[in-house]
Amino acid sequence: MKYHLLGTSGLRVSETSLGTMTFGEDWGWGSSKDESRKIYDAYRDAGGNFIDTANVYTNGTSESLLGEFMAGHRDAVVLATKYTNAPPGKDPNAGGNHRKSMMTAVEASLKRLKTDYIDLYYLHIWDRITPVEEVVRGFDDLVRQGKILHAGVSDCPAWWVSRAITLAETSGRSPFVALQIEYSLLERTVERELTPMAKALGLSVVAWSPLSNGVLSGKYHGGGAAKDARMSSDMMAQFMPDKDLADRVVTVLKEVATEVAHTPARVALAWLYHRDVNVIPIIGSRKIDQLHDNLAAADLKLTPAQVQKLDEASHVSLGFPYDFLNRPFVRGFSSGGMWEAIETVG
Repeated sequence: MKYHLLGTSGLRVSETSLGTMTFGEDWGWGSSKDESRKIYDAYRDAGGNFIDTANVYTNGTSESLLGEFMAGHRDAVVLATKYTNAPPGKDPNAGGNHRKSMMTAVEASLKRLKTDYIDLYYLHIWDRITPVEEVVRGFDDLVRQGKILHAGVSDCPAWWVSRAITLAETSGRSPFVALQIEYSLLERTVERELTPMAKALGLSVVAWSPLSNGVLSGKYHGGGAAKDARMSSDMMAQFMPDKDLADRVVTVLKEVATEVAHTPARVALAWLYHRDVNVIPIIGSRKIDQLHDNLAAADLKLTPAQVQKLDEASHVSLGFPYDFLNRPFVRGFSSGGMWEAIETVG
C-alpha cells in the first residue's frame, strides 16, 4: 500500500479508501457485524488506513461498528465521516449544511465512533440554502475545538467549493482539503469543472462509486443478474447509468481486461489512478474476495494506448465554454496564432 498527502495537508492517507456504507444490515442489504469486521481487518492488514463513513450510513450502525473495530488503534486510522443528511421527518433542522445540523451531527458521530476527534469531516451534500460563510466558520470552529482535524466537501458544484476555499484562505480559516465526488468510467462529467478545480486548488479527489454500483465489474453486462447487488432494485434504478453508454464502456473494459489478464473491476479502478489529478477511490466491498481484487488495482499499470482506448469509449462532451475554446479557430486567435508553440512550453 502506498500513501498520499491529503490535499494541501500533511496527513498521509492510503491510496485506496475503505467505504463502510455496507457495514450493517439495517437497510436490508449490507454486511453482518462479523463480515464487516473481517473486511475491516483485511483492509488494515493490507496497509490501508483511510476509512470512509457517514452519520446516516445504515442508520448510524456503520459508525457504531467502526467505533468497536478501531478500539486499541484509533490513532493509526484516518477516519472520515460526514454530516448533512437525515431520514425524512418533521424537523426542518434535522438535516442541512447549517451550523445547528453540523454541531448536532458531529457530537452524535463522536459518540457512535467512540472517539474524541474526527480526522476528516465532510459536508455530505450541498443543501443549496445555507450561506457559505456559515459553513466555513462552523468547520473552522470544530478544527479549533479539536473535534475535527480537517474539513472536506462532497457532492457540491465547483463554484461553491471555490468560493468556500477562497473565503477560508482570505479569512485565515481552515480550508477544504478533500473533494468527494462520484467519479468513474461511467461518470466523467465531473471533468468539466470539478476535477480541474481540485487540481488547481490542491484538493485530493476521493471517488465514490468508482465501479458505478458494480456495473463496471461486468456482472450486469449481457443481461447479468443483480442477485448480489448491494441496493434494492428500486434504488439501483435511480443510480444506474445510461444503458447504451454502460454497454459500450463495459465492452471495451472487458477487452482491456483480457489484454492485461485482470478483472474488469481492477481495470476500471486502475483507470482512475491514471488521471491527471490525485484520485483516491473508495472501495465498498461486501466480500473479502471483492476487497482483495479491488486493492490489487493500485498496482496495475495500463499502457497509454489502453488508457486512451478507455478514454475514447467513455468520452463525454465538456460542453460550453470548453468545447468552444478547443476549436482550432478560437485557439489560434486567443494565442495570436502561437497555440502549439506555447502549449509545448507549458
